[in-house]
Amino acid sequence: MTTSHTFFPSLLAEAPLPARGIHSQTLSDEAGVELVLFAFAAGERLSEHTSARPAIIHILSGECDLTAGGDAWAAGAGAWLRMPANTKHSVVARTPLVMALYLLPPES
Repeated sequence: MTTSHTFFPSLLAEAPLPARGIHSQTLSDEAGVELVLFAFAAGERLSEHTSARPAIIHILSGECDLTAGGDAWAAGAGAWLRMPANTKHSVVARTPLVMALYLLPPES
């Protein structure tokens, strides 16, 4: 039996930091879980928005201001946030920032 695997020795190596703007790329989209890697230049932002799917944000490097559902945090490398679908959230990069976004299967 053959099993297909996806392996990244370093997610940070997959996300070169842009001089300006935000770079995003989908690294995996399997079995209802999508992994999107974001790299932000300092000062860039994702304005408040929602996702139709539950999601996890994992900060891999840098510092940001993170909001979700009316709560706000100063977040750095290692910070982790799980949100139900349709939660208003935003990200503002205070420094160059890399984050992984996991979009989960829709809630039943």
